[in-house]
Formats: sequence, structure tokens, C-alpha cells
Amino acid sequence: MTFGFGAGGTEPPRRESHISINVAPTSHEVNDTPEIRKYKKRFNSEILCASLWGVNLLIGTETGLMLLDRSGVGKVYQLISRRRFQQMEVLSDQNILVTISGKKNRVRVYYLSWLKSKILRTDAQQVERRNGWINVGDLHGAVHFKIVKYERIKFLVIALRDSIEIYAWAPKPYHKFMAFKSFGELVQKPCLVDLTVEEGSRLKVVYGSNQGFHAVDVDSGQVYDIYLPKHIQGNITPHTIVTLPNSNGLQLLICYDNEGVYVNTYGKVTKNMMLQWGEMPTSVAFIGTGQIMGWGNKAIEIRSVETGHLDGVFMHKKAQKLKFLCERNDKVFFSSAKGGSSCQIYFMTLNKPGMANW
Repeated sequence: MTFGFGAGGTEPPRRESHISINVAPTSHEVNDTPEIRKYKKRFNSEILCASLWGVNLLIGTETGLMLLDRSGVGKVYQLISRRRFQQMEVLSDQNILVTISGKKNRVRVYYLSWLKSKILRTDAQQVERRNGWINVGDLHGAVHFKIVKYERIKFLVIALRDSIEIYAWAPKPYHKFMAFKSFGELVQKPCLVDLTVEEGSRLKVVYGSNQGFHAVDVDSGQVYDIYLPKHIQGNITPHTIVTLPNSNGLQLLICYDNEGVYVNTYGKVTKNMMLQWGEMPTSVAFIGTGQIMGWGNKAIEIRSVETGHLDGVFMHKKAQKLKFLCERNDKVFFSSAKGGSSCQIYFMTLNKPGMANW
């Protein structure tokens, strides 16, 4: 098995650090490596997504929405039951939680103030009577969404089964997402979607399908291929699309299967090297530290997003399937898949003082 780029073997051997789980570390411990910690709460339903709300964590499962109080002893509050939450993102300034949820995979927006009043149980009867959510359009069958800020506008880009919809946030008195653009009957069915702003002015949708990666020019509606991995027979699994920092929205790292390729938004390969994960990851995510992480059954790999070089790796003591949930700054949250009867949430802090020596 090779690590780094291809099989060239130019990279130093990977530095291994067995996962040390410590729920309440003591202050006198000295440990330079990033530490993985685990919350005690066991969830009986599969955890599908999460988003930070202040310091606390909103958690979406197969059967409902919960809040993990990270400021205290890790108490969990049930907010909504009997509804499946596939994806979510908190927008605190707008007082909303954007979700893909329900049997029909609708894009539904919940008001944070309504969720908060459910936790605090203030005026319980009035809370239940008040409508705490609104659907975005009449969309159902949503696969993935991405929220991107351009100037002072927040765009919500939504991948449906065979189309992509763009909504823009309209402030008060409307206080909702309003339809902006629609691109229907796409030949390649979108699995994940992103929006890049080229040179501060041109909007371009970039999306991944099980055939490769494609782009839609928002102004003209032109659809074209960015990258099709012809060396792979059959379908691929697209993981993530990263717009590289300081590239004017033109340079991308696109990750699929156990590979990553550097291309620009016009479909030209920009680096003659390929990011190669040590194993097939179940999740890949770009982290605020300027790194990209891959969660495999045997290890978690952390790599530089600019070069793909390995910064560090955590070997699992036993094979386990982990899923990325969310990140902010240098904190990364992920969960174990439901094995047996329950699953748990982990988090790690990447930017520790000793990180450079790790």
C-alpha cells in the first residue's frame, strides 16, 4: 500500500499515533499530538450530520434532532422526534438552521429562537402553537446543499436528483431564501454541490456525480465537465470539492474514491500530482487549519490541502467506520457508525502547540 502521491514513494514514512481517548484530560498532561476525545452519550439511532450552534452541537439522526450541551456535562436535549435529518447547517446571524430532512428529503429551515425556546421550555404551549419552520420552495428529493457567501449575499445551492437550484437569502421583511436560478435535467446526476466565485465576480456551480466532476456557469447556464477519471471503470464516489485558498476561486482540489486531483474551474489539471489516501476513506473534509482529512477504517489521515503531503495519521486500535460531521477553526467533530446498538461522537483539536513537531 502506498501513501503520498502515486507509488513514487518520495514521502517519508507516515508517523503513527494511536488514538488516545480521554474524556476529561487533566491539566498537567503534556501531549504534543492532537488528542481525540469522546462524549459519553451513546446514540441509539444512526448519526447523520451535525452543526455547531455557539459552543453546542446540534445533531441530526435517523430519528430526530438533538442538542449536545458542550458547555456543561454533555447533556443531550431532544428537540424534534420522528424526523430524519440528513444534512444541516446553522446560520446564527439569520437565526436559522438549514436542513435536508424528512421522508421526502425536503429543504427545511428551522428558526433557532424556536429551537431555543423548546430547550428552555419558555411558554411551552405558545412554542408548540407557533410555526417554528418553513420549507424552501416546494423542493423534495434533495441530495446535498452548500451555503456560500458572496459579497453580502448568502447563496443556498441545492443538488436535487437531476437538477441544481440556487436560492438567495432575502433579509427582513422577507427573512427567507428566495429562488434565484435553476438548472434542470442535468445529464450527470449531482451527488454533491458547491459554488465558487471566480475573481470576485463570476459565479460557478461545481458539482460531483458518480461519473466525475462538472461545472455550471451561473450566468450562461452552460454545463461542462471539469474532470472525468477515465482510469476508473464504473462509478466513482465523489467526496468533496475544495476551492483552494488564495486562488481567486479558480483552483480546486476534487476528491473521490481514494484519490484527489488538482484542477481549475475550466477543467485543466493544474498540478501533475495526485493526492492518494492510504485506504478508501468513508469521509473526506477540508478543515479550517488549511488541511484535508480522510477517515478510513484503519486510520484517520491529515494532509496539506495545497500539496497533499501527509501531516499526520491516527491508527485505529481496531477497524471502525467513522463519519465526518462538522468543523470550526481547529476543532473537528465526527461519529462512529452504528455498530451493534449505538454510536458515539468524537472530537479533536488540531491546532495544539506541539502540532508543528507532530
